[in-house]
Amino acid sequence: HVPRVPRRLPLMPSRVRVYTREGCGLCREALAVIARVRSRFPFDLEEVDIGGDDDLERAYGIRIPVVVVDGVEAFDFEVDPAAFTALLQR
Repeated sequence: HVPRVPRRLPLMPSRVRVYTREGCGLCREALAVIARVRSRFPFDLEEVDIGGDDDLERAYGIRIPVVVVDGVEAFDFEVDPAAFTALLQR
């Protein structure tokens, strides 16, 4: 009798949402870090421009970029590559 080895389910890719605004230099920098990490660790990425949306402006306007990983705010202003990578690997 050969014991059954449980199949490991593939890890689901993380979902990353980045709140940005057109012309935001910090946003460009954060998105560049995110792109570098994404080239090694795939994940779903959504960029949301807060410009023109009053609710989003109130929520994120002075903190952009804001990076949300799997529904949890993880970074604002800048993205630390090592910390971001660690979040994706959990």
